Amino acid sequence: MYLCGQKGGQMFNLCRMFAFYMNLRLAILVFLMVTTGSLARAIDAPGNEGPDTTRVYSIGEITITEQYRTTELRSSSPLQLLSSKQLTQLNALQVSDAVKFFSGAVVKDYGGIGGLKTVSVRSLGASHTAVSYDGIIVNDNQTGQLDIGRFSLDNVEALTLHNGQSDQIFQPARQFGSAAVLNIRSRNPLESASTRHVSFRTGSFGLLNPSFFYSKKLNSRLAASISAEWLRAHGRYPYKLYYHPSGTGDFTSETRTNSDVENLRVEGALHARLSLHETAWLKAYYYQASRGLPGATILYATENFSTQRLNDRTFFVRGHYNREFNRLWSVQWNANYHRGNLVYTDTAYLNAEGRQYSNYTQQEAYNSLSVLYRVVPGLSVSFSSDAIAGSMSAGFENDRLTQEFAHPRRFTFLNVLAAKYVNEWLLATGSLLSTSVIEQVRTGTAAGGRHRLSPYASMTWKPFTDEDLRFRAFYKHIFRLPTFNDLYYSRIGNAGLRPETTRQWNLGLSWTGTPLGWLPLISITADGYHNRVRDKIIAVPTKNIFVWSMVNLGEVAITGADISAESSFALGNGFALVVAGTYSYQRALDITDAGSGTYRHQIAYTPRVSGSARAGLTTPWAELSYSAVWSGKRYATGENFAENRLPGYSDQGISVSREIGGTVGRRKKDSDVAGPYPHTPEAGKEASPRFLIRAELNNLFNEQYAVVRWYPMPGRNYRLAVSMRF
Repeated sequence: MYLCGQKGGQMFNLCRMFAFYMNLRLAILVFLMVTTGSLARAIDAPGNEGPDTTRVYSIGEITITEQYRTTELRSSSPLQLLSSKQLTQLNALQVSDAVKFFSGAVVKDYGGIGGLKTVSVRSLGASHTAVSYDGIIVNDNQTGQLDIGRFSLDNVEALTLHNGQSDQIFQPARQFGSAAVLNIRSRNPLESASTRHVSFRTGSFGLLNPSFFYSKKLNSRLAASISAEWLRAHGRYPYKLYYHPSGTGDFTSETRTNSDVENLRVEGALHARLSLHETAWLKAYYYQASRGLPGATILYATENFSTQRLNDRTFFVRGHYNREFNRLWSVQWNANYHRGNLVYTDTAYLNAEGRQYSNYTQQEAYNSLSVLYRVVPGLSVSFSSDAIAGSMSAGFENDRLTQEFAHPRRFTFLNVLAAKYVNEWLLATGSLLSTSVIEQVRTGTAAGGRHRLSPYASMTWKPFTDEDLRFRAFYKHIFRLPTFNDLYYSRIGNAGLRPETTRQWNLGLSWTGTPLGWLPLISITADGYHNRVRDKIIAVPTKNIFVWSMVNLGEVAITGADISAESSFALGNGFALVVAGTYSYQRALDITDAGSGTYRHQIAYTPRVSGSARAGLTTPWAELSYSAVWSGKRYATGENFAENRLPGYSDQGISVSREIGGTVGRRKKDSDVAGPYPHTPEAGKEASPRFLIRAELNNLFNEQYAVVRWYPMPGRNYRLAVSMRF
């Protein structure tokens, strides 16, 4: 296997060390289970049982969400959530469209359906935001950031964004290793009855998007699901090309070209409830995309003649196992294998070969083992250990460049010890993450080994028993490793880079209540924060203006505030109104060098103010929704001059949907009914096929704007969708 290299080599010895490490972890776990079993049995013994009122039974973590509530008020760190119902009200086609509605999140969008989309939380950069799919991080060692536009919302049950980290301590160590985590949770076929869902979307710019989802409860303990989606669009849309860099004044009308996209996504899952205290699942995911890269829209440039193409293939298979041995011990295992291939071509590139061709392949093997121990009621501790082996290979049109490429391999070992205490008025968590990294290269000089400790502490306090008011705070010291591109990219990489470190402080509050007697329940959260980034990795000219290299030359101080509010109104007679809004303020200043031209200037592409709003009206006949995201002015570079300014914008959309059908039909088997008690009055009843018709109008006022300079966003556009569920 490529990850291990040839037998007898240094890489082979590293793989043997990797395997030995995994076997050692398993042996330690078995030893702990055996040696503590007698204690658990003694506690469970009949003679040692106390009254039923003093017994403590552990159940899995339960998340309760209300229709109007997007933020989790009981969390010790800011946590935002969008359920599948809320996602349908946002005119969102991809995950990237929904993330824009999270407070403090900025999506860097290069325009169109096929454009690259990355998320930065609280001005820390996309590399500091981990993307988790069903609890397992989806990683990109090459760039350190993930295109969240690749993820569809068709199979998404909920979308959450954690600042800092989750209060959940029983999770893989990798979940503790980022400044923020975006978690995508797919549907669990065990939690619902057997389902068939077929949908078709069409719309502006040649959009064709059929998809289906099928889940089947094979028996009371086993369920399977499969989903697939195909999307194609020519991506040609009109835009205004302004003569002035600020995007004002005279302009010409142009059409975006070479912006077509075609992608395919297929997912399959098998879920098992092995016993009352034992669950497992196995999932496979495949994604492929072919897209044009239209390039920047600069006057007198040849944007309309771009021939650049990008082909992307991603595959991963992952497994999860969870067992509660007794009231003291629980164990969790996660594993993942990921392979990604990225091919870039430009047939009009002027070189000796007559084209530019780059082929990058990534592989990663991941294994995680977590143990939870409940010390006393309310107090639990956990230990998680992850082992990761990653590699990247490359091929170029020029054989010499292929031979000169580093072909790096990275072994990462993560170990975290965490604790959590909770009672009726206090929730406190703490963790200490240890990271060790070993790197090898086939050619050139490898980056040195790295060993870091990352502490975290958080708490939320409820001072009044009769008032749902909570105060919260967290501190985290985290870092991000230099990516393979940072270290080894041809002529630009720097193997001597240090990790980019970040310190996070957060103080906030959450409140739920009725400020006036006639108003419904309202939830409000407000957080102030300060982030400090050191050794920021940037590209700067070194030998001359044409030769750039990656260096640790940056320090950023970030101060900001996030506010969100949401409520719902029951209007009677089948009418209901849901409203929500967010506001973010970010003052992200470059404090690297007091003598530079960017000192205490706002960092690039970070708006000082931004926000979102959404409203949904339910009537007996249809559902109406309105959504909007807005951003203040930004700067395309770190120099905050007028010629670098990008004007603020707002993107608003409306939609109307109507459901048809849903009457009681044939009886179904009890095994198809979700839940532990199938023999209920509701069991055996199944709704007839339900049809949902939906129409969306996006960028309602046809605003001409760009999130990234010279990459215009589409103007007014529409989408129509018809789905059938039965």
